[in-house]
Amino acid sequence: MKQQFDLQNHIEQGVEKIVADTIKATLKNPKESAFMAKFAMASRKASKVRQKNEQEGLHVPGFLIASITSSCNLHCAGCYSRCNNATVDTPPVRQLTSEEWLRIFREADELGVSFIMLAGGEPMIRRDIIEAAGKMQNIIFPIFTNGTFVDDRYFRLLDECRNLIPVMSIEGGKEVTDVRRGTGIYDKVSSNMDAFKEKGLIFGASITVTTENIKEVTSREFVDSLIEKGCKLAIFIEFVPVTEEARHLAPGDEERAYMAGALEKLRESTSDIVLLSFPGDELAMGGCMAAGREFFHINSHGGAEPCPFSPYSDVNIKETSLRKAISSPLFRKLQENGVLSGEHVGGCVLYEKRDQVEALVAEG
Repeated sequence: MKQQFDLQNHIEQGVEKIVADTIKATLKNPKESAFMAKFAMASRKASKVRQKNEQEGLHVPGFLIASITSSCNLHCAGCYSRCNNATVDTPPVRQLTSEEWLRIFREADELGVSFIMLAGGEPMIRRDIIEAAGKMQNIIFPIFTNGTFVDDRYFRLLDECRNLIPVMSIEGGKEVTDVRRGTGIYDKVSSNMDAFKEKGLIFGASITVTTENIKEVTSREFVDSLIEKGCKLAIFIEFVPVTEEARHLAPGDEERAYMAGALEKLRESTSDIVLLSFPGDELAMGGCMAAGREFFHINSHGGAEPCPFSPYSDVNIKETSLRKAISSPLFRKLQENGVLSGEHVGGCVLYEKRDQVEALVAEG
């Protein structure tokens, strides 16, 4: 019981800090800071709902990850989603409709979920779902996008629905970004950032951290360049080696310690940008936060999975409620059998221990 209480307290404090830091980062933008102040009230109400659910025996994470499409126009080197066949070039089949996603978003709101990260594939392909998300003003939807579908219609939507926050992928400078994502992608993302800043729209950057770019992307110079562009949120995601050939790119203990120290110094010296890391210091959090501890993943077909890097499911949202999916047998087994803790390479313990996860799935 003590561990569960500590976990819930960690989640509440984490959500409150993200909201408070975002308000600080948007103080110079009246429209954005007004929305964030309003969201702060909604977030406090959501926190009370989660605490009530906890008392009644249901642990509700403050975050969800929703991959709303299996389609993407890019072929980025080392893409985990393509390696897991979650992103493919064939036409989508039996994916959740915008109405089904809106139902999930509403259930999440009722349960006290404050953040739903929209991913893919390339989520901006599904404008219908992003428009549905815009209606849920009590939830913030970071949209993890390659930035290539940003256009005037999206600028208008993002201005009207301030709970939608594009988080564009960038690997550092022009050369390293284009090598991984394709020629011209850096320039497109950079142009988008300039347009967002001019229009007074909040946006973020998602940086995949490898052994090769870790010093560049955690440098004062790089973060200052993001701030100059108007970026208010930077999420540093540890590279997960989905092939043996890419294993050398995955951060180890030494690199994680370096990144944690660099980000701490950066946070101390600026309030103009929110800096987050994933998974961050798992030891301090008692292990991986996936499988419903602090978040879980819903794939484009409705399967409730531990995380995007662990594409296994025993529950489909099409057939049940979000409340029941949170307590899926697979999630409980992962939490109770110690699979979420221990040493691993890269940003995902569940990917490293996929044989154990597959064994638990086979047990039924």
